[in-house]
Amino acid sequence: MHRSPKLLLSLSLLFCINIAQAAELTLVRFGQPGMERPGLIDDQGQIRDLSGFVEDITPSQLSDESLQRIASIPLDQLPAVRGEQRLAAPVNGVRKIIAIGFNYIDHAAEMAVEVPTEPLVFMKAITALANPSDPIISPRSATKLDYESELVVVIGKKAKYVSVEEALDHVAGYTTGNDVSERAFQRERGGQFVKGKSADSFAPFGPHLVSRDSIDDIQNLQIWSEVNGQIRQNGNTNQMVFGVAEIVSYLSQFMTLEPGDLIYTGTPEGVGDGMNPPQYLQPGDSVRVGIDGLGEIQQRVVASE
Repeated sequence: MHRSPKLLLSLSLLFCINIAQAAELTLVRFGQPGMERPGLIDDQGQIRDLSGFVEDITPSQLSDESLQRIASIPLDQLPAVRGEQRLAAPVNGVRKIIAIGFNYIDHAAEMAVEVPTEPLVFMKAITALANPSDPIISPRSATKLDYESELVVVIGKKAKYVSVEEALDHVAGYTTGNDVSERAFQRERGGQFVKGKSADSFAPFGPHLVSRDSIDDIQNLQIWSEVNGQIRQNGNTNQMVFGVAEIVSYLSQFMTLEPGDLIYTGTPEGVGDGMNPPQYLQPGDSVRVGIDGLGEIQQRVVASE
C-alpha cells in the first residue's frame, strides 16, 4: 500500500512520541528480604507487579530499550499489589558507588572549604549499600556520625569518554540517597574520604527509580533532610556546582561507567557537622531524606553489635 511522504513523516513522529512517553517510569522492588519482586508505580500510586514479565530490576534492565519494553506492557496485565509493602533498594546488582564531594556552594561554605574547580570524586564500598528503610548502623568507635541528603544518578548505558551533551543519554534514572558519613573517620584518620563513607549501611538509596524522562528538569528539584522531625537541610539541585550531565561526562573520562552504577551527587548545607555546635547522629535518632518527585527514605540509627 502506498503512503505519502507526509503520512510517513506523521507516523514517524507518532512513533517517536510513543517512544519518549514509553520511558516515563517509576520502578520499585517490593517484598520481604530475599524475596523482592519488581514493580512499577501507576498513575494512582498503586504498585503493579512486574514479575510476570521481568525477573528483577537489575543493570540489564536499565537500557532505554528495556525500560521502553516495560513501559509498553498494558497495565491490565500487571496485577495490582494489595496492602502495605516493604520497599527495597530499587536496583539489584549495583557494582560501583561513586560520590561527589562539596558539590553545593552553600555546603562547601558551611564546611569551610573552597568551591571545587573540578568535581571532587571518592568511592563508597559496595558493602555500604542498604535498603531505604534499613537502619543506619553506627560503627564501633564512631563519634561524628552524620547524614547527607543526595540526588543519586543510576547509569543505564555504558559510558566512556562521553561529552556533556550526550551524558544524560547514558542515565537510566534517578533516586534518593543518604551519603552517611563518619566525620572523624573521614578527616582525622588519615588518607582519603573512603574510610568515613564506607561502613555497612552508609549507602541507602530508594525507594523509587524514576526514569530520566519522567523528570522535566533534574537541576531544579527540592532536596531536604530532617532528624527527629526537625528540618536540617532544605536546598535545591539548582545549587549544584557541577550538574548531572557534567558529572557523568567528567567521570567517564577517568573510568568506565556501567549500567547499575550509582553516583551520589553531593549534598546541600545543613549537615550535622556544619551546625554550631555540631549535631551528630546518635543511636535512636530518626533520619528522613527526600527529593521532590523522587521519593524519600527514612531510617533509624542503631549501635553496632
